[in-house]
Amino acid sequence: MTVETATSTQIPSVLLKSPEQSSASRGSTPEVRATVEAVINDIRTRGDEAVREYSAKFDKYSPESFLLTPEQLQEIMDRVPQQVIDDITFVQEQVRLMATKQLESLADFEIETLPGVHLGQKNVPIQAAGAYIPGGKYPLLASAHMTIITAKVAGVERVAACTPLIQGEVPDATVAAMHLAGADEIYLLGGIQAVAAMAVGTETIKPVNMLAGPGNAFVAEAKRQLFGEVGIDLFAGPTEVLIVADDAADPFIVAVDLLSQAEHGPDSPAVLITTSEELGRKVMEHIDVLLVDMPTRDYAGAAWRDWGAVHVVDNLENAYALADEYAYEHVQILTAEPREALDKMHNYGALFLGEGTCVSYGDKVIGTNHVLPTRGAARYTGGLWVGKYLRTVTYQEVTNTESSAFFGELCGRAARVERFEGHARSGDVRAAKYRGTSLPWSDHTFGN
Repeated sequence: MTVETATSTQIPSVLLKSPEQSSASRGSTPEVRATVEAVINDIRTRGDEAVREYSAKFDKYSPESFLLTPEQLQEIMDRVPQQVIDDITFVQEQVRLMATKQLESLADFEIETLPGVHLGQKNVPIQAAGAYIPGGKYPLLASAHMTIITAKVAGVERVAACTPLIQGEVPDATVAAMHLAGADEIYLLGGIQAVAAMAVGTETIKPVNMLAGPGNAFVAEAKRQLFGEVGIDLFAGPTEVLIVADDAADPFIVAVDLLSQAEHGPDSPAVLITTSEELGRKVMEHIDVLLVDMPTRDYAGAAWRDWGAVHVVDNLENAYALADEYAYEHVQILTAEPREALDKMHNYGALFLGEGTCVSYGDKVIGTNHVLPTRGAARYTGGLWVGKYLRTVTYQEVTNTESSAFFGELCGRAARVERFEGHARSGDVRAAKYRGTSLPWSDHTFGN
Protein backbone atom coordinates (compact mmCIF):
# COMPACT_ATOMS: atom_id res chain seq x y z
CA MET A 1 0.00 0.00 0.00
CA THR A 2 1.06 3.61 -0.43
CA VAL A 3 1.62 5.43 2.84
CA GLU A 4 1.85 9.02 4.04
CA THR A 5 5.07 10.21 5.68
CA ALA A 6 6.11 13.80 6.28
CA THR A 7 5.43 14.33 2.58
CA SER A 8 3.29 12.49 0.07
CA THR A 9 5.17 9.50 -1.29
CA GLN A 10 4.78 6.94 -4.04
CA ILE A 11 7.20 4.49 -2.43
CA PRO A 12 5.28 1.26 -1.82
CA SER A 13 5.30 -0.19 1.68
CA VAL A 14 3.19 -2.31 3.97
CA LEU A 15 2.41 -0.47 7.17
CA LEU A 16 2.52 -2.95 10.07
CA LYS A 17 1.99 -0.17 12.56
CA SER A 18 0.76 3.33 11.85
CA PRO A 19 0.89 6.33 14.21
CA GLU A 20 -2.33 7.33 15.91
CA GLN A 21 -1.49 11.02 15.60
CA SER A 22 -0.99 13.20 12.53
CA SER A 23 2.14 15.26 11.98
CA ALA A 24 -0.06 18.20 10.94
CA SER A 25 -0.84 19.01 14.60
CA ARG A 26 2.70 18.96 15.94
CA GLY A 27 3.70 22.62 15.55
CA SER A 28 3.39 25.37 18.17
CA THR A 29 -0.17 25.93 19.26
CA PRO A 30 -1.74 29.40 19.28
CA GLU A 31 -1.69 29.27 23.09
CA VAL A 32 2.06 28.55 23.17
CA ARG A 33 2.78 31.32 20.66
CA ALA A 34 0.71 33.84 22.60
CA THR A 35 2.27 32.92 25.94
CA VAL A 36 5.79 33.18 24.58
CA GLU A 37 5.13 36.52 22.89
CA ALA A 38 3.69 37.99 26.09
CA VAL A 39 6.64 36.85 28.22
CA ILE A 40 9.24 38.14 25.75
CA ASN A 41 7.53 41.54 25.49
CA ASP A 42 7.25 41.79 29.27
CA ILE A 43 10.96 41.04 29.70
CA ARG A 44 11.80 43.67 27.07
CA THR A 45 9.83 46.21 29.12
CA ARG A 46 10.57 45.29 32.73
CA GLY A 47 13.86 43.38 32.48
CA ASP A 48 15.07 41.67 35.65
CA GLU A 49 11.82 42.33 37.51
CA ALA A 50 9.87 40.35 34.91
CA VAL A 51 12.48 37.58 34.76
CA ARG A 52 12.27 37.14 38.52
CA GLU A 53 8.48 37.03 38.49
CA TYR A 54 8.35 34.39 35.75
CA SER A 55 11.02 32.29 37.46
CA ALA A 56 9.02 32.41 40.68
CA LYS A 57 5.83 31.52 38.80
CA PHE A 58 7.17 28.65 36.69
CA ASP A 59 10.13 27.33 38.70
CA LYS A 60 9.31 28.51 42.24
CA TYR A 61 12.76 30.13 42.34
CA SER A 62 13.47 33.82 42.84
CA PRO A 63 16.96 34.48 44.22
CA GLU A 64 18.62 37.87 44.55
CA SER A 65 20.83 36.88 41.61
CA PHE A 66 20.45 34.04 39.14
CA LEU A 67 24.17 34.16 38.33
CA LEU A 68 26.21 31.56 40.20
CA THR A 69 29.23 33.04 41.98
CA PRO A 70 32.63 31.32 41.96
CA GLU A 71 32.01 30.28 45.57
CA GLN A 72 28.64 28.74 44.71
CA LEU A 73 30.17 26.95 41.74
CA GLN A 74 32.87 25.46 43.92
CA GLU A 75 30.29 24.24 46.44
CA ILE A 76 28.37 22.54 43.63
CA MET A 77 31.52 20.99 42.14
CA ASP A 78 32.43 19.61 45.58
CA ARG A 79 29.07 17.83 45.78
CA VAL A 80 29.49 15.97 42.48
CA PRO A 81 31.00 12.45 42.79
CA GLN A 82 34.49 12.11 41.32
CA GLN A 83 33.37 9.35 38.93
CA VAL A 84 30.79 11.73 37.46
CA ILE A 85 33.46 14.43 37.05
CA ASP A 86 35.78 11.94 35.36
CA ASP A 87 33.05 10.79 32.98
CA ILE A 88 32.07 14.36 32.12
CA THR A 89 35.72 15.20 31.45
CA PHE A 90 36.18 12.21 29.14
CA VAL A 91 33.01 12.90 27.16
CA GLN A 92 33.90 16.57 26.82
CA GLU A 93 37.29 15.58 25.43
CA GLN A 94 35.50 13.66 22.68
CA VAL A 95 33.22 16.60 21.86
CA ARG A 96 36.16 19.01 21.89
CA LEU A 97 38.16 16.76 19.55
CA MET A 98 35.31 16.59 17.04
CA ALA A 99 34.74 20.35 17.16
CA THR A 100 38.47 21.00 16.79
CA LYS A 101 38.66 18.81 13.70
CA GLN A 102 35.68 20.65 12.26
CA LEU A 103 37.39 23.97 12.89
CA GLU A 104 40.55 22.74 11.15
CA SER A 105 38.48 21.96 8.05
CA LEU A 106 37.51 25.63 7.69
CA ALA A 107 40.28 27.54 5.97
CA ASP A 108 40.79 31.27 5.62
CA PHE A 109 42.20 32.21 2.23
CA GLU A 110 43.20 35.10 0.02
CA ILE A 111 43.56 35.02 -3.76
CA GLU A 112 44.77 37.51 -6.38
CA THR A 113 42.32 37.36 -9.30
CA LEU A 114 43.94 40.15 -11.39
CA PRO A 115 47.07 42.20 -10.77
CA GLY A 116 46.56 43.94 -7.44
CA VAL A 117 43.02 42.56 -6.92
CA HIS A 118 42.92 40.66 -3.65
CA LEU A 119 39.84 38.74 -2.51
CA GLY A 120 39.76 36.97 0.82
CA GLN A 121 37.65 34.98 3.22
CA LYS A 122 37.84 34.81 7.00
CA ASN A 123 35.92 32.74 9.53
CA VAL A 124 35.21 35.07 12.44
CA PRO A 125 33.56 33.80 15.65
CA ILE A 126 30.55 35.60 17.04
CA GLN A 127 31.35 37.51 20.22
CA ALA A 128 28.67 36.20 22.59
CA ALA A 129 26.51 33.07 22.64
CA GLY A 130 23.74 31.90 24.90
CA ALA A 131 23.50 28.19 25.72
CA TYR A 132 20.24 26.78 27.06
CA ILE A 133 20.58 23.51 28.96
CA PRO A 134 17.12 22.00 29.60
CA GLY A 135 16.02 20.61 32.93
CA GLY A 136 12.43 19.47 33.18
CA LYS A 137 12.15 15.81 34.10
CA TYR A 138 15.76 14.88 33.25
CA PRO A 139 19.12 16.60 33.79
CA LEU A 140 20.61 16.88 30.29
CA LEU A 141 24.33 17.15 30.95
CA ALA A 142 25.23 16.36 27.36
CA SER A 143 23.57 19.53 26.09
CA ALA A 144 26.18 21.50 28.04
CA HIS A 145 28.96 19.69 26.20
CA MET A 146 27.38 20.23 22.80
CA THR A 147 26.52 23.92 23.06
CA ILE A 148 29.27 25.36 25.24
CA ILE A 149 32.36 23.41 24.15
CA THR A 150 31.53 23.84 20.47
CA ALA A 151 31.19 27.61 20.97
CA LYS A 152 34.46 27.83 22.86
CA VAL A 153 36.36 25.81 20.24
CA ALA A 154 34.98 28.19 17.61
CA GLY A 155 36.51 31.09 19.57
CA VAL A 156 33.41 32.67 21.10
CA GLU A 157 34.66 35.07 23.78
CA ARG A 158 31.60 35.01 26.04
CA VAL A 159 29.24 32.09 26.59
CA ALA A 160 26.32 32.68 28.93
CA ALA A 161 24.57 29.46 29.94
CA CYS A 162 21.22 28.90 31.62
CA THR A 163 19.67 25.83 33.21
CA PRO A 164 16.64 25.56 35.52
CA LEU A 165 16.24 23.88 38.86
CA ILE A 166 14.87 20.34 38.63
CA GLN A 167 11.99 19.80 41.04
CA GLY A 168 13.33 22.59 43.21
CA GLU A 169 16.87 21.20 43.39
CA VAL A 170 20.08 22.57 41.88
CA PRO A 171 21.16 20.13 39.13
CA ASP A 172 24.70 19.73 40.42
CA ALA A 173 26.00 17.48 37.65
CA THR A 174 24.56 19.73 34.93
CA VAL A 175 26.16 22.81 36.48
CA ALA A 176 29.45 20.93 36.76
CA ALA A 177 29.26 20.05 33.07
CA MET A 178 28.54 23.69 32.18
CA HIS A 179 31.48 24.86 34.27
CA LEU A 180 33.91 22.25 32.94
CA ALA A 181 32.79 23.02 29.37
CA GLY A 182 33.97 26.60 29.81
CA ALA A 183 30.82 28.67 30.34
CA ASP A 184 31.74 32.23 31.33
CA GLU A 185 28.44 32.87 33.11
CA ILE A 186 26.11 30.25 34.59
CA TYR A 187 22.57 31.21 35.53
CA LEU A 188 20.06 29.04 37.40
CA LEU A 189 17.24 30.16 35.14
CA GLY A 190 14.94 28.24 32.82
CA GLY A 191 12.18 28.42 30.25
CA ILE A 192 11.08 31.37 28.14
CA GLN A 193 12.48 33.80 30.69
CA ALA A 194 16.00 32.37 30.32
CA VAL A 195 16.00 32.43 26.53
CA ALA A 196 14.44 35.89 26.37
CA ALA A 197 16.80 37.35 28.97
CA MET A 198 19.85 36.14 27.07
CA ALA A 199 18.51 37.41 23.76
CA VAL A 200 17.18 40.85 24.66
CA GLY A 201 19.29 41.53 27.75
CA THR A 202 18.31 42.83 31.18
CA GLU A 203 19.94 45.02 33.80
CA THR A 204 22.10 42.09 34.95
CA ILE A 205 22.31 39.83 31.87
CA LYS A 206 24.08 41.22 28.82
CA PRO A 207 22.48 40.20 25.51
CA VAL A 208 24.09 37.56 23.30
CA ASN A 209 24.35 37.29 19.51
CA MET A 210 23.18 33.69 19.18
CA LEU A 211 21.10 31.15 21.08
CA ALA A 212 21.76 27.41 21.05
CA GLY A 213 20.40 24.36 22.79
CA PRO A 214 17.24 22.23 22.93
CA GLY A 215 14.17 22.78 25.07
CA ASN A 216 10.45 22.23 25.40
CA ALA A 217 7.76 23.69 23.14
CA PHE A 218 7.91 27.05 24.91
CA VAL A 219 11.69 27.33 24.60
CA ALA A 220 11.56 26.30 20.94
CA GLU A 221 8.85 28.88 20.23
CA ALA A 222 10.82 31.57 22.07
CA LYS A 223 13.84 30.88 19.89
CA ARG A 224 11.64 31.04 16.80
CA GLN A 225 10.20 34.41 17.80
CA LEU A 226 13.62 35.83 18.68
CA PHE A 227 15.29 34.61 15.48
CA GLY A 228 16.42 37.59 13.46
CA GLU A 229 17.08 39.67 16.53
CA VAL A 230 19.63 36.99 17.40
CA GLY A 231 20.85 33.96 15.54
CA ILE A 232 19.80 30.48 16.60
CA ASP A 233 21.29 27.05 16.09
CA LEU A 234 18.15 25.61 14.47
CA PHE A 235 14.39 25.23 14.92
CA ALA A 236 14.01 22.23 17.21
CA GLY A 237 11.06 19.93 17.72
CA PRO A 238 10.56 16.60 19.48
CA THR A 239 13.36 14.05 19.21
CA GLU A 240 13.01 11.68 16.24
CA VAL A 241 14.53 8.28 15.48
CA LEU A 242 14.27 6.17 12.35
CA ILE A 243 15.86 2.75 11.93
CA VAL A 244 16.53 1.10 8.58
CA ALA A 245 16.93 -2.65 9.10
CA ASP A 246 17.19 -5.77 6.97
CA ASP A 247 16.96 -9.42 8.02
CA ALA A 248 20.51 -9.26 9.39
CA ALA A 249 19.36 -7.02 12.26
CA ASP A 250 18.68 -8.25 15.78
CA PRO A 251 15.00 -7.44 16.47
CA PHE A 252 15.58 -7.13 20.21
CA ILE A 253 18.27 -4.48 19.69
CA VAL A 254 16.05 -2.67 17.19
CA ALA A 255 13.24 -2.58 19.76
CA VAL A 256 15.51 -1.32 22.53
CA ASP A 257 16.97 1.38 20.30
CA LEU A 258 13.56 2.64 19.19
CA LEU A 259 12.39 2.96 22.79
CA SER A 260 15.66 4.61 23.83
CA GLN A 261 14.61 7.68 21.86
CA ALA A 262 10.87 7.43 22.44
CA GLU A 263 11.53 8.06 26.13
CA HIS A 264 12.49 11.68 25.34
CA GLY A 265 8.81 12.60 25.43
CA PRO A 266 5.29 11.53 24.50
CA ASP A 267 5.57 13.30 21.15
CA SER A 268 8.89 11.73 20.06
CA PRO A 269 8.32 9.55 16.97
CA ALA A 270 10.12 6.23 16.49
CA VAL A 271 9.95 4.67 13.03
CA LEU A 272 11.22 1.36 11.64
CA ILE A 273 11.65 0.76 7.93
CA THR A 274 12.60 -2.82 7.17
CA THR A 275 12.85 -5.27 4.29
CA SER A 276 11.74 -8.10 6.58
CA GLU A 277 8.13 -8.43 7.72
CA GLU A 278 9.21 -11.10 10.19
CA LEU A 279 11.70 -8.74 11.79
CA GLY A 280 9.11 -5.95 11.91
CA ARG A 281 6.62 -8.12 13.76
CA LYS A 282 9.25 -9.39 16.22
CA VAL A 283 10.31 -5.82 16.96
CA MET A 284 6.73 -4.89 17.78
CA GLU A 285 6.41 -7.91 20.08
CA HIS A 286 9.62 -7.01 21.91
CA ILE A 287 8.47 -3.40 22.35
CA ASP A 288 5.22 -4.54 23.96
CA VAL A 289 7.17 -6.63 26.46
CA LEU A 290 9.88 -4.04 27.13
CA LEU A 291 7.38 -1.30 27.87
CA VAL A 292 5.80 -3.23 30.74
CA ASP A 293 8.54 -2.46 33.25
CA MET A 294 10.45 0.33 31.49
CA PRO A 295 10.93 3.15 34.05
CA THR A 296 10.20 5.78 31.39
CA ARG A 297 7.22 3.95 29.88
CA ASP A 298 4.88 6.89 30.52
CA TYR A 299 6.76 8.84 27.85
CA ALA A 300 8.06 5.98 25.70
CA GLY A 301 4.75 4.13 25.59
CA ALA A 302 2.76 7.19 24.58
CA ALA A 303 5.34 8.13 21.95
CA TRP A 304 5.30 4.63 20.46
CA ARG A 305 1.51 4.44 20.48
CA ASP A 306 0.91 7.89 19.02
CA TRP A 307 3.91 8.41 16.75
CA GLY A 308 5.48 4.98 16.17
CA ALA A 309 5.39 3.34 12.74
CA VAL A 310 6.70 0.16 11.11
CA HIS A 311 7.04 0.00 7.32
CA VAL A 312 7.93 -3.10 5.30
CA VAL A 313 9.45 -2.35 1.89
CA ASP A 314 10.61 -4.56 -0.97
CA ASN A 315 14.31 -3.68 -0.88
CA LEU A 316 16.89 -1.41 0.70
CA GLU A 317 16.75 1.07 -2.16
CA ASN A 318 13.13 1.75 -1.24
CA ALA A 319 14.03 1.78 2.45
CA TYR A 320 16.62 4.51 1.93
CA ALA A 321 14.27 6.49 -0.30
CA LEU A 322 11.46 6.32 2.26
CA ALA A 323 13.86 7.27 5.05
CA ASP A 324 14.93 10.30 2.99
CA GLU A 325 11.31 11.40 2.78
CA TYR A 326 10.99 11.29 6.55
CA ALA A 327 14.21 13.37 6.82
CA TYR A 328 14.52 12.50 10.51
CA GLU A 329 16.91 13.78 13.12
CA HIS A 330 18.52 10.41 13.96
CA VAL A 331 18.78 7.63 11.38
CA GLN A 332 20.20 4.30 12.50
CA ILE A 333 21.30 1.75 9.89
CA LEU A 334 21.11 -1.86 11.11
CA THR A 335 21.84 -3.79 7.92
CA ALA A 336 24.44 -6.23 6.66
CA GLU A 337 26.28 -3.36 4.87
CA PRO A 338 25.52 -0.24 6.90
CA ARG A 339 28.10 2.06 5.25
CA GLU A 340 26.11 1.75 2.04
CA ALA A 341 23.78 4.38 3.51
CA LEU A 342 26.53 7.00 3.30
CA ASP A 343 26.14 6.93 -0.47
CA LYS A 344 22.44 6.14 -0.69
CA MET A 345 20.92 8.58 1.80
CA HIS A 346 20.69 12.37 1.74
CA ASN A 347 18.25 13.73 4.33
CA TYR A 348 19.15 13.13 7.99
CA GLY A 349 20.54 14.96 10.97
CA ALA A 350 23.03 12.23 11.85
CA LEU A 351 23.66 8.67 10.69
CA PHE A 352 24.47 5.83 13.09
CA LEU A 353 26.00 2.94 11.19
CA GLY A 354 25.83 -0.67 12.32
CA GLU A 355 24.96 -2.59 15.45
CA GLY A 356 28.10 -1.41 17.25
CA THR A 357 26.80 2.14 17.52
CA CYS A 358 23.49 3.65 18.52
CA VAL A 359 21.76 7.00 18.78
CA SER A 360 22.31 7.04 22.54
CA TYR A 361 26.07 7.15 21.95
CA GLY A 362 25.59 10.29 19.88
CA ASP A 363 23.26 11.77 22.47
CA LYS A 364 25.55 11.21 25.42
CA VAL A 365 29.15 10.16 24.94
CA ILE A 366 30.73 9.65 21.52
CA GLY A 367 31.61 13.24 20.60
CA THR A 368 29.44 14.20 17.62
CA ASN A 369 26.94 16.97 18.32
CA HIS A 370 23.44 15.95 19.37
CA VAL A 371 21.70 19.26 18.59
CA LEU A 372 20.16 18.17 15.28
CA PRO A 373 17.39 19.20 12.86
CA THR A 374 13.87 17.85 13.35
CA ARG A 375 10.48 18.16 11.61
CA GLY A 376 11.97 17.68 8.16
CA ALA A 377 14.58 20.43 8.53
CA ALA A 378 17.27 17.87 7.63
CA ARG A 379 16.28 18.55 4.03
CA TYR A 380 18.04 21.92 4.19
CA THR A 381 20.33 22.02 7.23
CA GLY A 382 22.66 19.98 9.35
CA GLY A 383 22.95 20.15 13.12
CA LEU A 384 24.93 22.30 15.50
CA TRP A 385 28.65 22.35 14.75
CA VAL A 386 31.58 24.68 15.20
CA GLY A 387 30.70 26.51 11.97
CA LYS A 388 27.39 27.69 13.45
CA TYR A 389 29.34 29.93 15.81
CA LEU A 390 31.42 31.40 12.99
CA ARG A 391 30.56 34.08 10.46
CA THR A 392 32.22 33.48 7.11
CA VAL A 393 33.04 36.99 5.95
CA THR A 394 34.83 38.32 2.90
CA TYR A 395 37.16 41.24 2.20
CA GLN A 396 38.46 42.93 -0.94
CA GLU A 397 41.42 45.14 -1.74
CA VAL A 398 42.50 46.60 -5.11
CA THR A 399 46.04 47.99 -5.04
CA ASN A 400 46.69 48.15 -8.80
CA THR A 401 45.31 51.35 -10.36
CA GLU A 402 44.88 49.85 -13.82
CA SER A 403 42.85 46.98 -12.38
CA SER A 404 40.70 49.45 -10.44
CA ALA A 405 40.13 51.50 -13.58
CA PHE A 406 39.13 48.36 -15.46
CA PHE A 407 36.59 47.43 -12.79
CA GLY A 408 35.41 51.04 -12.63
CA GLU A 409 34.44 51.04 -16.28
CA LEU A 410 32.87 47.58 -15.96
CA CYS A 411 30.94 48.65 -12.86
CA GLY A 412 29.66 51.75 -14.63
CA ARG A 413 28.25 49.71 -17.49
CA ALA A 414 26.83 46.94 -15.29
CA ALA A 415 25.18 49.33 -12.83
CA ARG A 416 23.52 51.43 -15.53
CA VAL A 417 21.92 48.34 -17.01
CA GLU A 418 20.20 48.03 -13.62
CA ARG A 419 19.59 51.84 -13.47
CA PHE A 420 21.75 52.27 -10.39
CA GLU A 421 23.39 55.57 -11.30
CA GLY A 422 25.02 56.07 -7.91
CA HIS A 423 26.73 52.70 -8.14
CA ALA A 424 27.88 53.51 -11.65
CA ARG A 425 29.43 56.80 -10.54
CA SER A 426 31.51 55.06 -7.86
CA GLY A 427 33.07 53.09 -10.69
CA ASP A 428 33.32 56.14 -12.98
CA VAL A 429 35.38 58.19 -10.55
CA ARG A 430 38.03 55.50 -10.24
CA ALA A 431 38.25 54.95 -13.96
CA ALA A 432 38.55 58.72 -14.48
CA LYS A 433 41.14 59.26 -11.74
CA TYR A 434 43.38 56.34 -12.64
CA ARG A 435 43.16 56.78 -16.44
CA GLY A 436 43.03 60.58 -16.54
CA THR A 437 39.69 60.70 -18.36
CA SER A 438 36.80 63.11 -17.80
CA LEU A 439 33.52 62.43 -16.07
CA PRO A 440 30.46 62.77 -18.31
CA TRP A 441 28.24 63.80 -15.39
CA SER A 442 30.63 66.26 -13.59
CA ASP A 443 33.26 68.86 -14.41
CA HIS A 444 35.38 67.71 -11.49
CA THR A 445 38.95 66.87 -12.44
CA PHE A 446 41.57 64.83 -10.58
CA GLY A 447 45.02 66.23 -10.05
CA ASN A 448 48.12 64.45 -11.26
